[in-house]
This record gives sequence, C-alpha cells and structure tokens, in this order.
Amino acid sequence: MAPRSFLLFASALLAALHAYLGWRLLPDLAAAPWVEVSGVIFLLISLVLVPTGLLARGIKRQPLADRVAWAGLLAMGLFSSLFVLTLGREMLLLGAWLTGTAGAGPTTWSARAVPVVALLVTMIGFFNARRVARVVTVEVPIRDLPAALHGFSIAQISDIHVGPTIKQGYLTAIVERVNALKPDLIAVTGDLVDGSVAHLRRHTAPLADLRARHGTYFVTGNHEYYSNAPAWIVELRRLGLTVLLNEHVVLEHETARLVVAGVTDFSAHHFDEAQRSDPVKALAGAPAGTGVKLLLAHQPRSADAAATAGFDLQLSGHTHGGQFFPWNLFVPLQQPYTAGLHRLRELWVYTSRGTGYWGPPKRFGAPSEITHLRLVMAG
Repeated sequence: MAPRSFLLFASALLAALHAYLGWRLLPDLAAAPWVEVSGVIFLLISLVLVPTGLLARGIKRQPLADRVAWAGLLAMGLFSSLFVLTLGREMLLLGAWLTGTAGAGPTTWSARAVPVVALLVTMIGFFNARRVARVVTVEVPIRDLPAALHGFSIAQISDIHVGPTIKQGYLTAIVERVNALKPDLIAVTGDLVDGSVAHLRRHTAPLADLRARHGTYFVTGNHEYYSNAPAWIVELRRLGLTVLLNEHVVLEHETARLVVAGVTDFSAHHFDEAQRSDPVKALAGAPAGTGVKLLLAHQPRSADAAATAGFDLQLSGHTHGGQFFPWNLFVPLQQPYTAGLHRLRELWVYTSRGTGYWGPPKRFGAPSEITHLRLVMAG
C-alpha cells in the first residue's frame, strides 16, 4: 500500500473508531445535554491529537514538537482504554440481553463507567510508566557452570525509547539504579532511542556513566534502524559502550572465560542486508571450553537460531511485556515469549518487559524493569 493510501486508510479507520465510541456511549449517558456536547468535543480533539502525536517528530521547532507529542500520546493512551472498555461493555450488554436482564440500568451505569475507568487506568498507567523501573532479580541455572562464574551478575536494561517524552533525567535515574547493583556486566538490548543523534545526544549522555566490571554491551533494536542506526552506533561507541554487530568478545573472569555475543535486530536486513541478524556468525571463532555463551538479541524470536548455534543464555526485550492490557495478549502472535525466563532446548531465554515505554506514557499490568540476572550452578 502506498504511503498516501495507507495514511488515508488509517485516518478513515481512526475516524470510524471515534465515531463508534460516540455512537455507543454518548446517547446512553442519560445526562444533561452539555455532557453529550462535551463528549463530542472531546472525541473531535482526540481524533486530531492521536495522529498528530505520532507525527510530531516532523515538527522542527523544539520544544513544540515534544509538547505536541505529549498531548497526542496521552490522548492515544486514553483512547485505547476507552475503546477496549467499550468493547467490554458491548459484551456485558449482550450478556444482559441474552439473560433477559437488559434495561436502562445496565445501559446507563455501564456507559458512565467506561470513561471513569478509562481515565483511572490511564492515570495509573502514567504513574507506572514514569516512575523509575524497579529491579527484578533472576537466577539462571547453567549446567556445568565453572565455580568462578557462580554468582556472575548481569544488569539488563532494554526498550528505554529516549525520545519525545523520555529525556535525560529519566535516563539518569535508570543509570544510577543500575550502577547501584554493582554488576559484573551491563547489557543494553536495543530500542534505546526514538529520534536522531542530533536531537537526542544530550539526553543519551548519561549512558557514559554506566559502570560495570566488564563494561557495557549494546545491540541494536528495530527502533535504532528507524532512527539512523549507523549514526547511533558511532555515538554509543563514543559514549563508551561496546556495540556488538553479529560478533562477540571473550571475557576473562577470575579463572573462567565468558563469551558475550550480540546480534543485530531480527529485522535489520530490511534496512541493510549487510546487517542481517546471524547468531551463528556472532559465535564464529569463539574459543572452545568457555564457561558460558551469552547472546544479546533484541527480539525473542532470535531464540531458535541461538539455540541451534549453541548459546546457553539469550537476553532480549522488544515486547514491553505488552505494556498495557490487552496488548500483551497479542504479543504471542509475533514473538515466542512475552516476558520472563523460558527454556528452549538447551537455551535459556530471558525477555525483559522493558525499562522505559513506547508511545503512550502508560504501563498497566506490565511493569517496567531493570533486570539483575545472576548465573548459578544448575542443581
């Protein structure tokens, strides 16, 4: 579909969804006429703000672009809850009709409940998204783990999405919390930014303060490719991060060795064929007898190739854990894992819920996290 045709289709669909909400909710509020008028005005404003927020990056004037993005993304989050709750209300009314209990009572109170609950969910989701991510501790049992690597710690951050609504202060708080863990290694598993180096350089500067015994390692996510990945690779290396592009390093930890490999994003070949994600290539030439083979891969769906290549542990992100209900229900349509630790043959896969958020500043039922992983001997 051509870009202009897609834009027209998306605009028509968004207008239809807003009209649907007005049709199904406003007549049933049974309130004063000003309530219905206010509802119409709100829906019209939302219809304008939602797409404008997504397109705000095209506004050259700052901070106007960020202010427009804030307004549009907040409206998107609220609209999403309104739509989902309206669908839930339809099921409630259908059940009432089938059981013969339909009437003005359920119709009226349910219509009033939808905007109230949507606003409450959006407010809670905003608080959850804007607070500093909590630390989630995970132990990963590794078969035949060398004693020197027992307790080796990795701090993983992922999907921060520095951009229109996530700035320097937000990232600084994350860096401070990560450093407080005193990890042996820090892994940044992609989708760090939404925007150009020129616009965001100041806001990603706190990454230079990350501290770990064996350094900080980064792999690209799909959003890096939307934001000029080659320029970001140069910038992150300037900040002191080791960027792994289908390659690995070997770390000496006391008396044991650890292979840390990283692949480009699963979809990188759509932007640059030379950067096609390849776990086998990432491990090529690694010495035999290493204690653990660790892979950083933005998307969980790299796991099958990683297991075949012979990795012991894969750290991923991308899913945000769904970010807010009910979108977590749709993640399995694209990814094998939504969140947490899973086993695939001989490979452990940990999928972070993400340390920031994308789009609406909203998290509900999928809390953000800084993951503190510890390698332990398998029992």
